[in-house]
Amino acid sequence: MQKPLKITFRHMDPSPALEAAVRGRAQKLEKFCDEIISCRVVVESPHKHHHKGNIHHLRIDVTVPGREIVVKRAPDDEHAHEDPYVAVRDAFDSMRRQLEDYMRKKRGQVKLHEEAAHGRVTVLEPEQDYGRLETPDGRDIYFHRHSLVDADFDDLAIGTELRFVEEAGEKGVQASSVFVIGKHHPVP
Repeated sequence: MQKPLKITFRHMDPSPALEAAVRGRAQKLEKFCDEIISCRVVVESPHKHHHKGNIHHLRIDVTVPGREIVVKRAPDDEHAHEDPYVAVRDAFDSMRRQLEDYMRKKRGQVKLHEEAAHGRVTVLEPEQDYGRLETPDGRDIYFHRHSLVDADFDDLAIGTELRFVEEAGEKGVQASSVFVIGKHHPVP
């Protein structure tokens, strides 16, 4: 790693092999983010007097332009982290994911979720197995009884709010995958 890397061991003897593992993992971070300004790693074994059963804690601080990204791994009940190399691996994997997210956001590659189409029931024709709904922008959209998901057509009423996926039908736009919007499924 060309950037400044500081490794600190607390409550444990420094280990050249563990330090090499940390350096190797830190160097790989540059593949995911070439804007790293600095990286600080603290490896800690909180109970120095134990020879077995110590859970290793790790903290990684990576500074990038305008931001500091921190990963703390203090899994008190995770016995896999009795092995310091496993703790290093898990912490650096988490840091890699955060750096990838940082770079995606910076490049504008973050997915923007479209607001789900929604509307209110305006017409119900149970004997003909269809209904119509009106969207907030005033469009009138057809839906079939079989388009409802996890709901019963006969339980619908005029004014019921629905969320749906639009698709082209034989006679224009129609709703498919129609869900009833309730208190547990508000419109985003």
